[in-house]
Amino acid sequence: MKELLGLLAVWSIVLSGLALLAGVALIKRGKRVWHHRAMLTGTFLALLFLVFYLAKWALHGTTAYGGPEAWRGAYYFLLITHTLLAALNGPLALYVIWRAFRGEFVLHKRWAKVLVPIWLYVAASGWVIYLVLKRYGVETGTIAF
Repeated sequence: MKELLGLLAVWSIVLSGLALLAGVALIKRGKRVWHHRAMLTGTFLALLFLVFYLAKWALHGTTAYGGPEAWRGAYYFLLITHTLLAALNGPLALYVIWRAFRGEFVLHKRWAKVLVPIWLYVAASGWVIYLVLKRYGVETGTIAF
């Protein structure tokens, strides 16, 4: 079950990032309806990621880094920046979506230019973190609070 939840989480966030890229390409081509659909799909997939990740965390606890010592600093830099930007990503995404639904496209576009790189970094770094912990993770058996 733990492996399945981990796979579902990582694939949902990666697909979320791909939907985001599709949405950006669609709006640049003037396809507003399809842009809207792609972005809501990406948002839904990001929400699914959160559900799968929290379920895995609640049921199985945390996994610590146990890889080469020379990589520890780089791994923790990636993890910390990923975590901080992921925490920012959710509220910022809701703000950008809210502006779009209200028809405030100037603000929507301005903040989307901030959101998109953050979202893509979170999606890509989440995938890298998953791969690193799959290879070098050490089960702690505890839930970190």
